Amino acid sequence: MATVAAMPEMKALNVGPSGIEIAYERFGELDTPPVLLIMGAGAQMINWPDGFCQELVARGMQVIRFDNRDAGRSTHFSEAPVPDFTAAMAGDVSTASYTLSDMAGDAIGLLDVLGLGSVHVVGASMGGMIAQVVALEAPDRVRSLTSMMSTTGAPDVGQADMSVFAELGRPPQDRDAFVEWHVRAMRIAASPKFEFDAAAAAKQAGRIYDRGYDILGFHRQGIAVLATGDLTPRLTRLRVPTLVVHGTADPLFDISGGRATAAAIPHAELVTVDGMAHSLPRELWPELATHIARLVNRAEADTVPDA
Repeated sequence: MATVAAMPEMKALNVGPSGIEIAYERFGELDTPPVLLIMGAGAQMINWPDGFCQELVARGMQVIRFDNRDAGRSTHFSEAPVPDFTAAMAGDVSTASYTLSDMAGDAIGLLDVLGLGSVHVVGASMGGMIAQVVALEAPDRVRSLTSMMSTTGAPDVGQADMSVFAELGRPPQDRDAFVEWHVRAMRIAASPKFEFDAAAAAKQAGRIYDRGYDILGFHRQGIAVLATGDLTPRLTRLRVPTLVVHGTADPLFDISGGRATAAAIPHAELVTVDGMAHSLPRELWPELATHIARLVNRAEADTVPDA
């Protein structure tokens, strides 16, 4: 497969209702179906591996990936209140600076800047929930929805086994120490059935640090999930071609979250991937890209049955 280089990283200004800056990149030919990739909490657009983006392009799609607010080179809400997770877990989300609806507004605003009327939306982890909200709040902008390693926000599904991260501690400020810390975190989230590339993980961690890792930004995104609440009742009203992908070995979002998402959305297809955890292992890029391409092609042909 030929390598497809990304266009130079760009910065969109005055994006969405919040008027923020969003860093983004595009891959592929502009006359092919557009796919918007939305990453999860604390993650940056480069957490969508270049090779995975190239797999999508090779299957006839163009790819747009971007940094969410409070991540990478997009706007950080540094003056916002420090999130109080203890209070939020008890129902007081007053320290939330925004919700997933605001983050969905950022994604829709980026489409406006790019002149894209509608796209195929693919979200991973928290990004899957943002993608769901985009489809709920702007259905005319979404040709298809893919929710990967995500959940509905219901408190009884998709819960993490946080004990596996108990020994990590907070990320260090020093670059070398951060890289070592991040590699350990990535190893925990990695798919046990597939080889873990520590050298590639270290290189990725260095890029993440250099582009602007923000632990409080990660916390602000996390509490936004709690402030958004359970999407299940709203998901039952979705009428968009939908694919739900979840690994059987995910320690962060239990597979029950994927199953609940697929059960809630009419006509959603659920694909479970044996041995996949909360990561995108190189070995699975072709398989995952093929699943997404099939949905995109189906939606483009408008062959999905009416609800």
